[in-house]
Amino acid sequence: MPPRKPPTARQCRLGAELRKMRERAGLLPTEAAALLGTDRTTISNTESGRFGVSGTRVRTWAAAYACPDAAYIDALVDMAEERIKGWWEDYRGELSVSALDLAELEHHAAGFRSVQIMHMPGLLQTESYARAVYAEALPAPTPAGLRRRLSHRLRRRDVLDRPDPPTCVFLIHEAALRMQYGGRKVAVGQLDHLLKESERDNVTVRVIPFSAGGFPNSGSSTHYVYGPVAQLDTVQTDTPSGSGFVDAEARLLTFRAVLDRTEGRSLDPQSSRDFIKEVAEQV
Repeated sequence: MPPRKPPTARQCRLGAELRKMRERAGLLPTEAAALLGTDRTTISNTESGRFGVSGTRVRTWAAAYACPDAAYIDALVDMAEERIKGWWEDYRGELSVSALDLAELEHHAAGFRSVQIMHMPGLLQTESYARAVYAEALPAPTPAGLRRRLSHRLRRRDVLDRPDPPTCVFLIHEAALRMQYGGRKVAVGQLDHLLKESERDNVTVRVIPFSAGGFPNSGSSTHYVYGPVAQLDTVQTDTPSGSGFVDAEARLLTFRAVLDRTEGRSLDPQSSRDFIKEVAEQV
């Protein structure tokens, strides 16, 4: 397979999973290369995402590594065989690589579970609210850059309208509900939009009120993206310099526990809608 430069986060993830599979089999790269009739460089470049890999080769390697998980192998084959050019590629060279990787991650997701502390979830933001949030960015985007960021943010929302939409649980702190980005009119419009989106069959919105007190990882937002199998889950976190992605199994277990406890501190969906209406009346 020819090298791909630079590999996307999804391509890197496929390579990383092949590396994990090899390591679970107790094989060094040189041993795997000898077993598969290839060379160590091919193993290394494939595991790093620099070389593409076919679905047939994924099955061959999985068989050589004696991987017993058929569902996991099928999911990796699907990743290897996809040949789509996603809409996010229209923004390559204009937006950060992490923004494109997040859109690709969401496009393929089976579901999301998200905790937002100071902002509304990106997938549930109105254009006016998103514009107000981006206005606080440093350095400030140019007018053209702002238009592209807004366009990308709004196109991300389309994932909720696809024929098989992901199942989404959004845990939103009261602080995010009360932050008036863009002023009162924008804030009220955003809260109304949030209520409307919460009526989707595939969307659950739950509020974490101030009265809930503390909860794990309360200092940062978390976006947990479910893959087709648990081994392919990913956590996306926001930092001032961009998005970060976590997929180590031990850390995924920790994030699941954090989300479980946080969701346990939140209001149920109907009480959350009542709470959002109350906040909108107070703004």
